[in-house]
Amino acid sequence: MIEKQQIKQAETAILVGLIHQHQTDAQTKEYLDELAFLAETAGAVAVKRFWQKLPHPDKATFVGKGKLEEIGTYAKLKGVDLLIFDDELSGSQISNIEKATGVKTIDRSDLILDIFARRAKTAQARAQVELAQYQYLLPRLRGMWKHLERQGGGIGTRGPGETEIETDRRIVRDKISLLKNKLKEYDKQAFTQRKERGEFIRVALVGYTNVGKSTIMNLLSKSEVFAENKLFATLDTTTRKVVFENTPFLLSDTVGFIRKLPHHLVESFKSTLDEVREADVLLHVVDVGHPQYEDQYNVVNKTLQDLNAHDKPVITVFNKLDLYEKNTFDEWLDDEIKQQLLKDLEARWQRETHYNAVFISALEKRNVEGLRKTILDKVRQHYAVRYPYKTNFY
Repeated sequence: MIEKQQIKQAETAILVGLIHQHQTDAQTKEYLDELAFLAETAGAVAVKRFWQKLPHPDKATFVGKGKLEEIGTYAKLKGVDLLIFDDELSGSQISNIEKATGVKTIDRSDLILDIFARRAKTAQARAQVELAQYQYLLPRLRGMWKHLERQGGGIGTRGPGETEIETDRRIVRDKISLLKNKLKEYDKQAFTQRKERGEFIRVALVGYTNVGKSTIMNLLSKSEVFAENKLFATLDTTTRKVVFENTPFLLSDTVGFIRKLPHHLVESFKSTLDEVREADVLLHVVDVGHPQYEDQYNVVNKTLQDLNAHDKPVITVFNKLDLYEKNTFDEWLDDEIKQQLLKDLEARWQRETHYNAVFISALEKRNVEGLRKTILDKVRQHYAVRYPYKTNFY
């Protein structure tokens, strides 16, 4: 793994965002809420948020000079350890911000990479994250002026000369090449494993991070897959054989998606995401209790398009119905009205998903049987098309 300074437990952080022509006030607030959750997942505590309205990010310091001085003054006054910017920073921007504030600075991509580095358990996942880290670092070497061996050094460490930067670049490129070759071997192994799964129909769970995919995996497969109320709890794909009414199929849990997911991370996790591309049916899990669940739904659909997996049969699973009711309904609301509102919600999304939606609460195990029946019907349809001469399924 790349030697880098890790975010330590209880490290305090300031979050910084920008309101610009492509991002509204409400969106910026929402993104900073998510950034705070990312920081918490990484072990940091967000103590303050700053944002500024600008037509576009400042090329030198992302925010304006006055705003940066305000951030630096607050950071020194409160002894803040870390600045986290919600958008990707260049190497020179990071260097300029650190010089102006005296505070270690990272961006959203670096934070996500840090979380992935902590979550990676298998050799393949560790190699994938390391590749993404090096690809993130390469274009920033000149601006950051920090030698690889001093990545964990103090703020403002004087950087190497031009010759040493070129040496660093060569080291990074060699590491990238080595890791790509290593991942090709993992890809071959994964491809062989997928071929050995034989004739089974394959179903993959997809969705925004922290929507309850692993909990649903456990319910459907009756196995214990790690589930936690933190972002990116699952990195490695878990596949289980499941049998519903004598009909077997393979069910896979995959890494969660998120807004502004670093491009290099998506590329590095190509083999893991092959489970999505090669699945026969996708279970798109949505946290209907989240205030921005529709935006999250759209982010996942956009990511599926990027993966060329958007044309697959999809069952949309609206999870956390209990949380939706808690957040939406007042205590005094009549039960009959509540039921009508739920019916209206379901009717709307049935139309939107071409009648391929299921509403459940995995926590309360509500309508799990309805989900099982929907999956079973879809799986049997696929078996009937793939093996039309078979009169029964295994």
